[in-house]
Amino acid sequence: MISVSTLLKALLLTKAVFSEFRTNYHSCSFNYLLNCCSSLTDLTRIHALVVANGCGQSLLVSTKLITMACRLAHTMDYARKMFDQMPERDVFLWNTVIRGYADVGPCEEALVLYRNMHGAGLFPDNYTFPFVVRSCAVLSALREGKEVHCNIVKHGLDSDVFVQSSLVAMYSQSGETLGMELVFGEMVVKNIVSWTAVIAGYVQNRYFKEGLSVFRKMVGSGTQPNAVTLVSVLPACAGLEFVNLGKLIHGYGIKLGVDSDVSLINALIALYGKCGNVETARCLFNGMVARNLVSWNAMIAAYEQNDASANAVKLFRRMQAEKVEFDYITMVSVISACASLGALNTGRWIHELVKQKGLDINISIANALIDMYAKCGNIDLAREVFEMLPCRSVVPWTSMIGALASHGHGEDALKLFSRMKDEGVKPNSFTFAAVFTACRHSGLVEEGKRHFESMMRDYSIMPGVEHCACMVDLLGRAGSLMEAYEFIEKMPVEPDVSVWGALLGSCRIHSNLELAELVAEKLFLLDPQTVTFYVLMSNIYAEAGRWEDAERLRKLMEERELKKIPGQSLVEVNRRFHTFLSGSRSRSSLRGSAN
Repeated sequence: MISVSTLLKALLLTKAVFSEFRTNYHSCSFNYLLNCCSSLTDLTRIHALVVANGCGQSLLVSTKLITMACRLAHTMDYARKMFDQMPERDVFLWNTVIRGYADVGPCEEALVLYRNMHGAGLFPDNYTFPFVVRSCAVLSALREGKEVHCNIVKHGLDSDVFVQSSLVAMYSQSGETLGMELVFGEMVVKNIVSWTAVIAGYVQNRYFKEGLSVFRKMVGSGTQPNAVTLVSVLPACAGLEFVNLGKLIHGYGIKLGVDSDVSLINALIALYGKCGNVETARCLFNGMVARNLVSWNAMIAAYEQNDASANAVKLFRRMQAEKVEFDYITMVSVISACASLGALNTGRWIHELVKQKGLDINISIANALIDMYAKCGNIDLAREVFEMLPCRSVVPWTSMIGALASHGHGEDALKLFSRMKDEGVKPNSFTFAAVFTACRHSGLVEEGKRHFESMMRDYSIMPGVEHCACMVDLLGRAGSLMEAYEFIEKMPVEPDVSVWGALLGSCRIHSNLELAELVAEKLFLLDPQTVTFYVLMSNIYAEAGRWEDAERLRKLMEERELKKIPGQSLVEVNRRFHTFLSGSRSRSSLRGSAN
C-alpha cells in the first residue's frame, strides 16, 4: 500500500490534484488519503496540509478529520482541540465528538457536550441520544439518565428502536428494573440488544427466574440469541443451581456455533462449578485454546466452592508460572482456599503477593485475610490486617468481631463492637450474629440478652434462625435449659435443626435426659438422615445408664445406613498438603492434584 507520506508528496507536486483537493473535499484523492491513515501521526500531516492551504475552517473537512481522530487516537484530546477551534458546528459534528467520548472516555465529557449542544441552540437527534444514554449507564448516572429520557420523550424519539434499546440497557445496568420493564414493554420492535439487556438486567439484580422467563419469551418470539445473550442468562442457572437447564443452554450454544466464545466458556465453567460439577468445569477449562483472567478466576473459584481448596491453590501456582496477572477476585478465592486448608504459610505468601500489587487495602481481600488468619489460628495477624485498613465499612468490622469470637475472645469482640458503634458504623444482621457468637463462646449471658433486645429495638433487625440458634446455645450452655426451650417456642421464625441441635448439645452438657428426648424427637422428624443427632442422643442415653436405648439408636442407624463421617486433619509441609483421617495411620498427599 502507498504510504501517506508518498501521497502527500504527490499532492504537493501535482497542481491538478491539489486544486481538486481544495475545491472538492469529496474528491477521491482526499478520501483515499484519509482512508490510508493508520495512525494519529499520519492524520496530523494531512491536518497540517489542510491548515497550510487555508481550509482548516471548512465544516466538511474538519468533520472528516475529527471523525478520523476519534478512530485513531487513544484519547479525545486531538479531536476535541479541532472541535473547539471550529467557528461553525452542525448536529453531525456534535454527534461525532459525543460518540468519541462515549467510546473512548471520559464519559463525563459526553454529558458536558450534550448540555453545551443544547446551549448552542441545536436539537439532539436519534443518533445523539444513544451515545448520551450509554455514557449515563457507564457513569451509573441514573438521575442524569432519567433527565435525558425526559428529553427523548420531549423530542418525540421515544419510539426509536435504537434509542429505546439504549434506555433499556441504561436502566438495566443501573439496577432500575421498573424503568427497564416500562421501556421494554413499549417497544414495538424488540431486537437482540434489547432482549439481552433485559435478561442481563434481571440476572445482575438477582431476579433469576424473571431473567429465565424473558429468555424463554425471546426464544419463543423467534429471536435467535447470540453468545452475549447466553452469557447473560447462564448466571441465572448458576444462581438457582438449575444445572440441567444450564446444560440445555450449553447445547444450544453448540448448535448456534458460539461454543468457542471465551466469555461463554467462562460462564459455563462458573455454572458447573456452582452446581458441583467440577470435572465438567475443568474439562471446559482444559479445552480452551485461549484463556483470559476470568477463565482462571472461574476455575479457581469452582475448586474453592467445592471443597477442593488444595486444587485451587495448585491452579493458582500454575497461573503464576504461566505469568498470568491476577486481580482481587483471584486473590479472594485463593485466600478463602487457604482458610479452608488452614494453610498459614501459603496464606502469608499470598498476602505478600497482595501487598506487592497494592491490593491489601481492597475491602474484599482484607475480609478474606482476616477470616483466613483467624481460621489458621493467628488472631494477631488478623487484627493487624484490620487495623491497617484506612477506611472500614461494616464488613471488616463484622469479620474482625467474628474472628475474635471464634477464638474465644468474647470480651474483646464486644469491646470492638462498642468501638464500631462509637465510630458511627451501623451494625447489620451479620454483625449481630458475630456478637452473639462471642457471647456464647464466652458465656456472656446477660450481654447476649441485652444485644438481642437492642438488635430489634434500636436497629429494627428481625432475628433470623442463626441469631436464635446462638441465643439457644448461649442459654443452654449456661444451664438455663427451660428458658432456652421457651425461647424456641416464642421464636418469630420457624426453628430448624441448628436451633434444636444447639439445645440437644446443651442437654448433654447438663445431663437433662427428659428434655433431650423431647428435642431429639423433633430433630429426627426434621432431619432423619443426619447421623450427628443419633450419635449425640445415643451418648446421652449411655451416660444416663440407659444402655438398651443407646443400643436401639445404634441399630436404627445401621438400618438407615447412617455412618458418621470420620474427622480429618490437614497439615501443610513444604507446600504439600497432607490429609490424615481419624483412626487411620496412613495419609494422602494433595500436591499435584490440579495440573
